[in-house]
Amino acid sequence: MGLHEQALGGLLLPPLLVYVGIGLAATLALRALLYRLQRGRRLWFEAWFDTALFVLCTAATAWLFAAPFPATGVW
Repeated sequence: MGLHEQALGGLLLPPLLVYVGIGLAATLALRALLYRLQRGRRLWFEAWFDTALFVLCTAATAWLFAAPFPATGVW
């Protein structure tokens, strides 16, 4: 995907917005899986955990979809 605008119905969306959507979906899926594995037990600071998980999922999504720099040797 890289850092290019995505067209959605004639509207250009920034790549970070797409990454945030994917990161949010991954966060919700992981959170549901962790909640099921814990059998309903709550975390100590649940809001902080959810925020950190969202940031990590969004950063991992951006890292996975980011295009590498071309090997031109020019900075």
